[in-house]
Amino acid sequence: MKQRVVVIGNGMVGYKFCEKLVAKGGNSQFEIVVFGEEPRPAYDRVHLSAYFGEKTIEELTMAPLSWYAENEITLHLSDPVTDVHPESKTLSTHSGLKVNYDYLIFATGSAPFVPAIAGVEKDGVFVYRTIEDLDMMKSHAAKASVGAVIGGGLLGLEAAKALLDLGIKETHVIEFAPRLMPRQIDQSGSDILKTKLGELGIQIHCNKNTQEITGGDAIEGMSFADGEKLIVDMLVISAGIKPRDELAKIAGLEVGSRGGILVNDNLQTSDPNIYAIGECALHEHMIYGLVAPGYEMADIVAAQLVGKESKLFTGFDMSTKLKLIGVDVASFGNAFVEEPDCQTIIYENKSKGIYKRINISNDKKLLLGGILIGDAEQYNMLLQTTNNKLPIPENPEDLILGSRGGEGSESSGVMSLPDEALICSCEAVTKGDLCREVIENGNNTVDLLKKSTKACTGCGGCTPLVKDLLQGIMKSQGMVVRNEICEHFKYTRQEILDLVKINALKTYDEVLDTFGHGDGCETCKPAVSSILASLWNDNILTKGKDTAQDSNDRFLANIQRGGTYSVVPRIPGGEITPDKLIVIGEVAKKYGLYTKITGGQRIDLFGAHVGDLPNIWEELIAAGFESGHAYGKSLRTVKSCVGTTWCRFGVQDAVSFAIEVENRYKGLRSPHKLKSAVSGCIRECAEAQSKDFGIIATEKGWNLYVCGNGGSKPRHAELIATDVSSEMCIKLIDRFLMFYIKTAEPLQRTAPWLDKMEGGLAYLKSVVLDDALGQNALWEAEMDTLVGAYKCEWKEAVETPEIRKRFVHFVNAPEEKDPTIAFEPLRDQIKAQDWNAVLK
Repeated sequence: MKQRVVVIGNGMVGYKFCEKLVAKGGNSQFEIVVFGEEPRPAYDRVHLSAYFGEKTIEELTMAPLSWYAENEITLHLSDPVTDVHPESKTLSTHSGLKVNYDYLIFATGSAPFVPAIAGVEKDGVFVYRTIEDLDMMKSHAAKASVGAVIGGGLLGLEAAKALLDLGIKETHVIEFAPRLMPRQIDQSGSDILKTKLGELGIQIHCNKNTQEITGGDAIEGMSFADGEKLIVDMLVISAGIKPRDELAKIAGLEVGSRGGILVNDNLQTSDPNIYAIGECALHEHMIYGLVAPGYEMADIVAAQLVGKESKLFTGFDMSTKLKLIGVDVASFGNAFVEEPDCQTIIYENKSKGIYKRINISNDKKLLLGGILIGDAEQYNMLLQTTNNKLPIPENPEDLILGSRGGEGSESSGVMSLPDEALICSCEAVTKGDLCREVIENGNNTVDLLKKSTKACTGCGGCTPLVKDLLQGIMKSQGMVVRNEICEHFKYTRQEILDLVKINALKTYDEVLDTFGHGDGCETCKPAVSSILASLWNDNILTKGKDTAQDSNDRFLANIQRGGTYSVVPRIPGGEITPDKLIVIGEVAKKYGLYTKITGGQRIDLFGAHVGDLPNIWEELIAAGFESGHAYGKSLRTVKSCVGTTWCRFGVQDAVSFAIEVENRYKGLRSPHKLKSAVSGCIRECAEAQSKDFGIIATEKGWNLYVCGNGGSKPRHAELIATDVSSEMCIKLIDRFLMFYIKTAEPLQRTAPWLDKMEGGLAYLKSVVLDDALGQNALWEAEMDTLVGAYKCEWKEAVETPEIRKRFVHFVNAPEEKDPTIAFEPLRDQIKAQDWNAVLK
């Protein structure tokens, strides 16, 4: 007869314990019974905020009910355990069930900590923990306009994002401590994060002690200890967690003075037949509020129960990397050690919202820890360097300023790690585990590694490291590393480009019929379409090409919030005449469009119905405008300062050169979008060093920089040529762009393209400057051909009836507009009505 294992709690850790036990053959050895108090199976709380628009509850669910049945697990939902009797090894539930057990697993997790604040019971005050909490928040948010969150930690900032997603117009975060995320980042990092969140419309209040929640039955405001008040009509309390140990107390198990079920290194409680895992467990005075240590606890207990050799739980590294409301935040190792106990190196760029701090040992041999805000791309290798006590560079600042390609590349770095290095902390997968899977079991793709090891299936933060390790393993074993674009083409992007060019193929169907198989997919269709556009520069919406385009390309416009489209005319160099400004204003008035001057020195028009796009563009084209290609993987803008035209510091005519550069490369299709800039002097007002290619004037000519970019992962561009003439600068850009177009992977920006290049910047210089490949003359000629073939896509669209008829919402009623599109006023203009309001 099987022994019975009963699990109290069906959250992420409770589910993971069941999964681990089943994987170790436990369902043949034990009868497994699970009690959950929620009405649904376990779901992903880590990505709970995705419930507001990105994911359904089905997508968040860890496993469907059928999984429990298939693995002979009895799951009781909406039936919490009310009593546990260790002396008789029985328990009782809310529904009246009485169940005996041989082993009992507490996976009761935690509950939100709610401070003792007067008025906390009022309508409109919520906690942020379950799907039911989120459903109630959704309902209340429809009638709220000002929201606040108590708590500036990880959960609090996630709750603030939830308020934004719910369409709350004004959002505040209230933090008792003097800084945000006090357990993860320092004051300087908090200041940077505060600025970044402020740009997103979240107002941060630190050093605030909430005294009272005011109002009648419903919340109307908040009062603070310093006498200040805040008017709000919705409040989310996310001030931390408290372990769910109340049932353990009833059972007579030992608990900590501040909460938590006491466990030893085997995760056993004071009763050896009862274990506690996850956020309810107190180990060595520590409650672990992350999912990864809970998963490790689950694995340790499962191994013990089935009699397999198991390690002890001796603590867990609390290093973490998150994307909070679009902002990268990471801390690792000992982030707060201070001088003189270490040497601290800090890089700070307030204009781009980047803060990086590393702490190194005084002998400059070891990395002790650090903090990353705004750009956490280096997190994985920094964490590995810290945890595995790897040697650091002679110049430690290279760890955060970065090295380019060659021996400093990510794949070579991860291969130097020891086999016991933990690559995926969520599932406790080591480098050695992954090496064995690739070498011994032939699992040589990321998807196969996911299935065999569960790596990358938790938070997903280890995926880049797993990819680099996979490539490194395959190279070390003499395996061919091929980045085939998808299952329908057994070729890399570079190979397809060459094959298409040699065979003069002009449509996606021709390429698929000749070199592919099957019907294609959403990966290869836009990739091949991009190749065709880069080679021939034909109109992307002609028959045979139109259906293979990316969604934005299909309408020559970016699809925006609310189902409308944006109109972005090209304004080369940012220079525009008063007459053209008037035309934009008249068009915006006529079609009721929202207008905004962008950071790229042009004017965006938002809120256009799809059926109005041809008419709008017809008027703009008549006034001399062209497509700005804001929707395409192509050149967007060439930003400029005024240079010698007006500025007393200018040394070259930046505006004229920017216009020349933009007009040369406009419409050029590439693996990803391209941005450029021309600055008239070293003061760099056009920010050329944050562009894919940037040009800065000198007394003798121009300095050319390449492979930089702004955005979510800002990178400084690298200097490739100095004091060159305008003519030579154009030639160098021709060569650089053609080399990039021919060798980059799909959707790869120029910065990561250079990062992955063998030989890095030195090799790129040898190709572009010294003609190491003997291709420069050919590339210049090919660029001339593409430039000569340029036609404004929107001009062709409005003048070609076959293309123009595509732009309708209802095919059978082309004059009708989408009735679901709704707007609301915003500062004398309009904005798309919030989705929740539209759905109501």
